[in-house]
Amino acid sequence: MELELRHLRSLCAIADAGSVTKAATVLGVSQPALTAQLQRVERELGGPVFVRDRHGVTPTALGQFVLTRAQAILLAMDELRRNTGRHAALGRQTIRLGGVAGPITVGLADRVSDRFPDAEVRLHAEYSPRVLWDLMLADRLDAAAIVDYPDFTLRQPSTVQCAVIAVEPVFVAMCAEHPLAGRDEVTLAELANEPWALTPPDGAGWPDCFHLACQQAGFTPRVLYTVSDALPIREIVATRRAVSPCQAVFESSGGVVVKPLSGEPIRMRHLLVCRRDGPLADRFDQLLDLAREAYWAFAARRPDYLSWLQRHDPRHAEPPAGPGPGIAAFARSA
Repeated sequence: MELELRHLRSLCAIADAGSVTKAATVLGVSQPALTAQLQRVERELGGPVFVRDRHGVTPTALGQFVLTRAQAILLAMDELRRNTGRHAALGRQTIRLGGVAGPITVGLADRVSDRFPDAEVRLHAEYSPRVLWDLMLADRLDAAAIVDYPDFTLRQPSTVQCAVIAVEPVFVAMCAEHPLAGRDEVTLAELANEPWALTPPDGAGWPDCFHLACQQAGFTPRVLYTVSDALPIREIVATRRAVSPCQAVFESSGGVVVKPLSGEPIRMRHLLVCRRDGPLADRFDQLLDLAREAYWAFAARRPDYLSWLQRHDPRHAEPPAGPGPGIAAFARSA
């Protein structure tokens, strides 16, 4: 294993916090993951960096040597980024965006390109919000549009600013010939005996939140298919082999209908996250407006979802084309 800047940041965070547990909270990672990383770093360095006891951690002699140089390296890298940013302003700046597949990512990248025509916008898409989060903490992304779920919210380190783009209910996709397909809404309990198709774990709380909702509805889902891509899931649902939880903006077409779940037992939050020391930190509010605009532009192409919004909250019957009070109010409803 070769030492990387993220390893040095972790060592400094542990030293500053005085314990691995507290440092894990600051870094937004689990304590076991940070402990495993520390052990790998110590093996690479050839000795322990910290002495551990019930009071926390104390640097060893080797640790003091490493931490002094790690802090110097990180300060030098921060200065390099700042100076590079100043020089980039004279030429063509690069904006590194990340996002999960869904209603925001591509639309946000397009809007950022239009808003900042002198910048080159690069987009990195991932299935897992956790991967995008780690890429941003490793300084490989400037900002990202991710998701999380109530009761499974991602920890926000102090180095990152975060805001809600929109809160979206999880609906269910079923075959157009399903006996419940003619209903305006269905309850999760009515689907207890159905076979299910799910997308795999995303590192941010899915499908844990789905299983929890099913448990609260009184059943354990019978999951026959675990598929990461929307196209095969659509085929599975259309041929009535299974039903599937889906985003509210999932399209009803090709023999598939999307139905709201009564009571909104599962919700997801679309989030914009950005490094506080990154080149987009002072443009965060602009990015947030663009992300909300991208979400509503996508949602506007789903009339069934807008009709559901109108029934449940008339304020969102006609979401504005750009940033405005309606969008802000919806974002605050988290």
